[in-house]
Amino acid sequence: MSYNLRSKIITQGLERAPNRSMLRAVGFRDQDFDKPLVGLANGYSNITPCNLGLRLLAGRAEEAIKRGGAMPQEFGTITVSDGISMGTVGMKYSLVSREVIADSIETVCNAQAVDGLVAIGGCDKNMPGALIAIARLNIPAIFVYGGTIKPGHYKGRDVNLVTVFEAVGERTAGKIDDAELLEIERHACPGAGSCGGMYTANTMSSAIEAMGMSLPGSSTMAAVDAEKADSAARSAEVVLEAIRNGLTPDRIITRKAFENAISVVMAVGGSTNAVLHLLAIAHAAKVELSLDDFERIRERVPVLCDLKPSGRYLTVDFHRAGGVPRVMKMLLERGLLHSDALTITGRTVAENLTKEPSEPPPDQDVLHSFDDPVYPTGHLAILRGNLAEEGAVAKLSGVKNPVITGPARVFNDEESCLHAILNGGIKSGDVVVIRYEGPKGGPGMREMLSPTSALVGTGLAASVGLITDGRFSGGSHGLVVGHVAPEAQVGGTIALVQDGDSITIDGRERRLQLNVPAAQLEQRRKRWQPPAPRYTSGVLAKYARLVSSAALGAVTD
Repeated sequence: MSYNLRSKIITQGLERAPNRSMLRAVGFRDQDFDKPLVGLANGYSNITPCNLGLRLLAGRAEEAIKRGGAMPQEFGTITVSDGISMGTVGMKYSLVSREVIADSIETVCNAQAVDGLVAIGGCDKNMPGALIAIARLNIPAIFVYGGTIKPGHYKGRDVNLVTVFEAVGERTAGKIDDAELLEIERHACPGAGSCGGMYTANTMSSAIEAMGMSLPGSSTMAAVDAEKADSAARSAEVVLEAIRNGLTPDRIITRKAFENAISVVMAVGGSTNAVLHLLAIAHAAKVELSLDDFERIRERVPVLCDLKPSGRYLTVDFHRAGGVPRVMKMLLERGLLHSDALTITGRTVAENLTKEPSEPPPDQDVLHSFDDPVYPTGHLAILRGNLAEEGAVAKLSGVKNPVITGPARVFNDEESCLHAILNGGIKSGDVVVIRYEGPKGGPGMREMLSPTSALVGTGLAASVGLITDGRFSGGSHGLVVGHVAPEAQVGGTIALVQDGDSITIDGRERRLQLNVPAAQLEQRRKRWQPPAPRYTSGVLAKYARLVSSAALGAVTD
């Protein structure tokens, strides 16, 4: 594709004069009409610290586009704050926002016939939303991550947003008082940037770097550091090179790219949400990917990074230890990455990593060697059984005993479960079931960070299991299983569970089982009726009608 094949739509022919006239109004001059148009999708907002710094990054990218002989066309795209909406009805809109972001970027870029795209995002759904759009558009594109937040400090330790959620549970258990909780809240989030552990935002930025759709080393930079703005400018320069060379995403977002991304997610101890989002991006890119691929790669890739939520360190520490390039070089040296996968730089993975050392740096223990991994195999396990015939996702990092059999405590929404935990209604040995929170049932597949953090704070995380057809925040940890499919709303077995039923979660054997005779379950199934939709109009109702199973990525197209 010649660099301006698409933008010639607005430069050729007498009938295009009105189009050119409107572009003159936004700053185009005669000599600009033959330049490539570069869309600049800017997720800036002050709704969340994750996106607070994106205006500066967009400005640097815009300058670089102009300096490189192209014309930027900046437009806004939405974000919602997962952290602020967590535990509320507002969280139903979080996963929905991924689709809105993807649709908005696709809509503007196709309507304006741009030649290339720089997408800039910060909060969790910005990354997969942008990548879904990039895959659909298939024009030269790059993703720029807004960067991680730096840690807050309180009483000589690093604190972050998840510290606050867990402190709520500690306050309920009487371990701290109101004054202590307030001080943790005041110190946890010091400024711009996405949540600081290997939670969903940093997981997805790392995955996108591993896929080759962002610059090497860019996924773990702090939002407020100068190198982040410099990287945004360089990203714009790289996308101009991609436009000139006709380097389109379909040459980068391949089966090999997804396998590289999964390997890196396992090695860094990433969020369960990576499973959902990578499946959705693969769907948009028309690349075959399934839950079984995650399980296959999990078995051969160890966890190398000791990162929160279950580990000790934050993403800024990981960046100082070499970040994603160092992990990729370590994996590459052991045949665990596809070396020939192409990246947006125009070079292969191996070529990008030529000068990168292949061992962890000395005098640090954030990044471990293969001889001393944090865990010998990956932490994201795919569980199956009569409770999850299509599959479920468990995060096993930090879990000393990944097996539990216990009585079910059943809740039909997140709020009632949280109330029970905070009021002493959950006991050691219980298996908590939160259902009707799936893609259709929620709708929107809320993240259960509030209940899981409450279990941590009250000291129950090691002795209580939790399963849900909803999701988990990247900050969740413990013996928790999400994405249970089929979900309750469509008649999955999770809808048939009754209080007191025996449930087995077995992370070792990758099994999720309701220990009730099949004949008894069949009788329950005959009596079960789907509940009425919680929403009958608006975006949530539309989403519930369109969305697929979590096992397919919860896609809407």
